[in-house]
Amino acid sequence: MTAPARSGDPGLARLADAILIPPFGGRAAPGWVLDALRDGLGGVTVFGPNIADPAQLSALTARLRSAATEPLIAIDEEGGDVTRIGHLVGSSYPGNAALGAVDDVVLTEAVYRALGADLAALGINVDLAPSVDVNTAADNPVIGTRSFGADTALVARHAAAAVAGLQAAGVAACAKHFPGHGSTRIDSHDSIATVDVSLTVLAQRDLPPFSAAIAAGVRAVMPGHLRVPELTGDLPASLSAPAQTGLLRGELGFTGVIISDALEMRAVSKPFGLPEAAVLAVTAGTDLLCFGRDRRRGAFLAVRDALAAAVTSGRMPGTRLEEAAARVAELRAWAAAAGPGARSRATEHRLADGPGTADGALAAADGPNAADGPAADVGLAAARRAVRVTGAPPRPLRRPVLVEVVPPANVAVGPVPWGLEAWVPADSIVRLGVGKGVTELARAADGALTAAAGRPLVVVVRDAHRYPAARDVVTRLLAARPDAVVVEMGLPVWRPPHAVHVATYGAALISGLAAAEVLGLAPAPTRLTRVGRANRPK
Repeated sequence: MTAPARSGDPGLARLADAILIPPFGGRAAPGWVLDALRDGLGGVTVFGPNIADPAQLSALTARLRSAATEPLIAIDEEGGDVTRIGHLVGSSYPGNAALGAVDDVVLTEAVYRALGADLAALGINVDLAPSVDVNTAADNPVIGTRSFGADTALVARHAAAAVAGLQAAGVAACAKHFPGHGSTRIDSHDSIATVDVSLTVLAQRDLPPFSAAIAAGVRAVMPGHLRVPELTGDLPASLSAPAQTGLLRGELGFTGVIISDALEMRAVSKPFGLPEAAVLAVTAGTDLLCFGRDRRRGAFLAVRDALAAAVTSGRMPGTRLEEAAARVAELRAWAAAAGPGARSRATEHRLADGPGTADGALAAADGPNAADGPAADVGLAAARRAVRVTGAPPRPLRRPVLVEVVPPANVAVGPVPWGLEAWVPADSIVRLGVGKGVTELARAADGALTAAAGRPLVVVVRDAHRYPAARDVVTRLLAARPDAVVVEMGLPVWRPPHAVHVATYGAALISGLAAAEVLGLAPAPTRLTRVGRANRPK
């Protein structure tokens, strides 16, 4: 292949366009996006603010698709805590921690196949999931319930199942965050994270899930903005040729598309700026670039121009850009082959098999509170199986007071509703933010106790092990009300002694429903659709 030689060469600009999937604002396709798709743009990334409801999203993706032949329409949809299609109410599928707690790979494949079928029906053909990080640091601020667990073998087998499920539905999976973000204590949205272990430890602990995903045929892998000094030196894996070209492609044998994590994350944008980070990523081996939802057309143009300038100046070989564009074209061809017809056939046939397969799990996962067919039922079945109860919660809880101990916002999760508020009247809910001062928080807890006098008390927390203030509040409430029920909707690392404790392993809407059933709270939502909407009791 011969690279274009001149700055401003339309062929060079087209090659740069071909490896970009930029975001855009609003719930309709802007003219500049449609024009860029016609001119060869690889695709787009859709985020929560682009989504109002299923009909709108389907119309949006159809409009995008009308501008080009099978553009890549990507979304960061993990289910569980990280949901874009369910960002207004929460996900209809439990996340990876819940699936890992159940540890049934047939169920995991069924959940991801159902999720993939939802995405395909909405016009999405690339899912920036699953997270296959081994979450060995309990206080990890960015992975947590997004991981299947802390055991390498468990994560590996569920990584393969998740990839198989998504791609059986015609949606390309993307295993992340290579070479493993689970042992970090820094969120790479804020700064570069370091995995300071030997390559031997990395190979034994963190890499097997990626190898399993590759063996399962995963179409894409996402490097993380994290450095492994023995492998990447001072650079993160997202900008490191030894990590991407040497380890991922060379040693692990991955031949698919390497997709960047969002390049506006401060781990790379702060030291390098977005355009330079894009050039460094592609030079290192990245094939497809995405950047976060808050970036607009100017960012897209700046990245495209920086890529073209890097080739023109000789900083980056033109063949590297051509190679990346060719891999993206292969992914688009795969998506076209697994397009609407193939997706419809997968949906029609998924009830044909018996129990013991992912299709059988879809068929068998029925439940009285889900009314949208087997794909919705499998989410509820999985959430129910994940719940772990210590002690005997009183049932039913009549007129309970609900205290929600709210942790700081998580950038990866975003402002997605969580908790048990859908099953408790609004005037019976007390919210306590752990960011308050000790005195103020204690006063608020005492106020909640006063409100709960003579009534059942339910305390809902999320990753209480990470927040001393959350543990202090729970301990204070239990000292006065030892009959209170504690519901942990994050990782149940910390459990207060002698308390009735319910663990859901995630804060998805469906996980809240499963906990509400255990507690015998208000009637469950009468309808859960596969994009996370619900008709909730008032």
